[in-house]
Amino acid sequence: MGAFLDTPNTEKCNEHGTGNGLRYGVASMQGWRMEMEDAHRAIPCLDGGLSDWSYFAVFDGHAGALVSAHSAEHLLECIMQTQEFKAEDVIKGIHSGFLRLDDEMRDLPAMSAGMDKSGSTAVCAFISPKNIYIANCGDSRAVLCRSGLPVFSTRDHKPVLPAEKERIQNAGGSVMIQRVNGSLAVSRALGDYEYKNLKDRGPCEQLVSPEPEIFMLDRDDEHDEFLVLACDGIWDVMNNEDLCNFIHSRLQLTDDLEAVTNLVVDTCLYKCVYIERNLLIKRKKLFISPTSPNRSDTGCCTCYQTTSDTLMYLHTRRLLTNHRRRWYCHFRTSDTWYLHTYNAMNTSIHQSCSYCLKFVIEAYITYRSMTYSFPSPTQIFFVRS
Repeated sequence: MGAFLDTPNTEKCNEHGTGNGLRYGVASMQGWRMEMEDAHRAIPCLDGGLSDWSYFAVFDGHAGALVSAHSAEHLLECIMQTQEFKAEDVIKGIHSGFLRLDDEMRDLPAMSAGMDKSGSTAVCAFISPKNIYIANCGDSRAVLCRSGLPVFSTRDHKPVLPAEKERIQNAGGSVMIQRVNGSLAVSRALGDYEYKNLKDRGPCEQLVSPEPEIFMLDRDDEHDEFLVLACDGIWDVMNNEDLCNFIHSRLQLTDDLEAVTNLVVDTCLYKCVYIERNLLIKRKKLFISPTSPNRSDTGCCTCYQTTSDTLMYLHTRRLLTNHRRRWYCHFRTSDTWYLHTYNAMNTSIHQSCSYCLKFVIEAYITYRSMTYSFPSPTQIFFVRS
């Protein structure tokens, strides 16, 4: 999780185009992050005898922009050059292309020298006259909307998923605070080679796998409305139904796809800011169990009943840190979350207030325990006929 700006960078990068009876719009915004690490690629008409095919992809970089930028430039080429793709086995061709790109990027000068340790998620779509092929690696997401409803969504590759967790543990790693070895929030990604160093295991058996999950859908020209590809900066704020409803309603008012994508990223940013304002307004009302901050026998300062959204935003805006020798933990009882502060010189959870101890289900002792990565740079584009 990187550092954050004091105010968000709301400058947007837009793109639009047409081809093969499709229209697309793109919006990218840096938001609160120090750098823009996302990338995208949109080719409405492919070359090489595939002029009636289209390709769209979003790449969400982390720890740098090298892998996301390189993947945006070269993933399509790596897929189309595979023998499987040339033999019209599209699914195997996409699979081989992902692995080929991940292997080739190891030889980039910055990677081989150990100067760059970046990685990137990837979600891409090939649209043919009859089918839609969607590949996902990481927690960027594709959602297909028909008649105003989401009928298909890719699965986010998180370390807590049973199959992902089993692979990580078999590779000698662990899943702590919902992250690979307590650090990386995704279990599949391109790059991230510090998690791919086991010589006795294949590329798909490492702590972090570059293997895509691939789907083939039949096109329904009568009911297909639009396809959304977006990074987690969108999905952390809006779920599939919310986003489809939002876009569907805006398309009743305008055909400007860039304008609609801009509205989406602005709405996500607004929702994030609203959480902070709501917290500041109601913070005292959330106060539950105050004790004196000078009571060394408990080490407890305050306890707030709150929500996961509030905790997420507190952390990402650096309001939960170890500044002033104070540390924080959060835990929940059923669907109720608590924020508990205590003295950094006396950090045992067993010395926290007894009110909290009765309800602890999950307790994380350091500020790094906040498992959310929002708000990240946001990138979204969608395709419609």
